[in-house]
Formats: sequence, C-alpha cells, structure tokens
Amino acid sequence: MAITAAMVKELRDSTGAGMMDAKKALTENNGDMEASVDWLRTKGLAKAAKKSGRVAAEGLVAVAVNGGVGVAVEVNSETDFVGKNAEFQEMVAGIATAATGVSTVEDLAAADMGGKSVADTLTAKIATIGENMTLRRMDRIEGDVVVSYVHNAAAPGMGKIGVLVGLAGGDEGFGKQVAMHIAAVNPAALSEDDLDPAVVEKEKQVQMDIARESGKPEAVIEKMIVGRMKKFVGESTLLNQSFVVNPDLTVGAAAKEAGATITGFVRLEVGEGIEKKEEDFAAEVAKAAQG
Repeated sequence: MAITAAMVKELRDSTGAGMMDAKKALTENNGDMEASVDWLRTKGLAKAAKKSGRVAAEGLVAVAVNGGVGVAVEVNSETDFVGKNAEFQEMVAGIATAATGVSTVEDLAAADMGGKSVADTLTAKIATIGENMTLRRMDRIEGDVVVSYVHNAAAPGMGKIGVLVGLAGGDEGFGKQVAMHIAAVNPAALSEDDLDPAVVEKEKQVQMDIARESGKPEAVIEKMIVGRMKKFVGESTLLNQSFVVNPDLTVGAAAKEAGATITGFVRLEVGEGIEKKEEDFAAEVAKAAQG
C-alpha cells in the first residue's frame, strides 16, 4: 500500500512521533493506522502524545553568538528537574547552535540537528525523558558587537534568563554590564520610539483616571499627565533607565561615555507569560497516586 504524506501527518498528529518514525510505522504495518499506533507504542515512540497536554513552563533559555549574530531560544519542560538534566541541556545547546542559521522559530523547528529536524529531536527526547517539552520561541539580534549574558546559569550559555545586547562601538566589558542591567531591570523597549503605542496609550488612560480621582481641574490634570508619562518612559526604556552600575547616569549616557551605541537587545525569561496551574503538595501526591 502506498504511504501518503497525509497518512504520515495523521499518525504524527495522533501520536507525536517523528516524521520518519511515523512513515516507518505505516510501512511496517501496510498503512494500517491502528496497528501503526501500536507499533510506535511498543517502540516507545508514541509517549510524546500522552505528554502533549501538560503545561511546560520550566526549562531553559540558551544563548549563542556567531560573529555579529546572537540568538536566544527558550525550550520548556514540565519540571525544573529536567532543566538540570545533562541530556536535556545538551539538546538545548544544540538547538541554540542551530538557531544561529535561521530567523524564525518555525524555521528553527525544521532546521537540521545531527540528521534530524529540531522538532523531531524534541519529540524523541520527550519519549526518552518522559516529560512534555516545547520549543517555545527564539529571538535574534545583529550588531558590530553582540554580547550575551545568562542569569542563574544551569550550564554554560543557558539558564533562567538569557540576554543579548547589540552594540556599535564600545567593547564586550561594557556590553556585559548592560546585559546584566537588562536581566535585572527588564526594560520594555530600547527607547521611547520603540515602545508599543497601545501600551503607552493604556498607561496614559490609567494615569488620567487616577488624576481625575483627585478632583483637580482638567488643565492641571494635563500637566500632571505630562510628568507622569515622562516618568513612565524613563522607567520603561533601556536608554532612559538609571544604570545599575552607576545610578548617577542613564544607560544612554553611560553608553555615550563608553563610546558605544546600543542598537538593540533581547531578553528571554523561562516561562514568562505562561499560565501555570498551581497545586498544593498534597494534591500533587494524590494525583500521582491515581496514576
């Protein structure tokens, strides 16, 4: 029986197995979908499907720099314990290396990694380690100088927070200081021009509502809002923040003194934005006892 791409896709979707494994299963079982599922299960290649519904909010962020290109990738797992697993760490390092040659997370999933795609490598690792894992996101930056920094490093180049800084001029020492500042302070954007207009407008409306609660005249409120929004921009944008290394200077002023222009930055933190379901310890044990 001819094995079609649609059949392979259907089996992959139902089991989480890799493309080549799904094709081999169908070939071995003459296209019988149910038998192919059982074949994959006996080979330990269908475990991933059982894990796919679990929330993966732990894991690692890895950074890699190749010349003037820097990348940061987030690979999630269900538990922090897996993030300390040497096998998992080796895979994440390989994914970060593969990321230096692509521009999007979709391209990264399809990129070659030792003869398998990154997506298939991840699926195989889910089966062997036994936890759901996801390639959640990647970001990329270019510059004359690209400096990386990892906070709470679990292994070289990977940890809970990964930062990349792009510079024109300056040196790696200054870039590292800026990267540490970004890890600690988490600016929303590089400069005022880079702030999301929707975020700015929302903050302005919030400040207007707060000011109106005071009962002051509109003319006074408008002047109050100018000052409050200036403070918001100063606290939210990297170049206008007080530099943690020298709070007497803004980061922008410190860059000028260092003969550098900060052209961009990336900050990824493991699990940010993922809604985690909290369970107390007793509930967790009870759930485990039920299988």
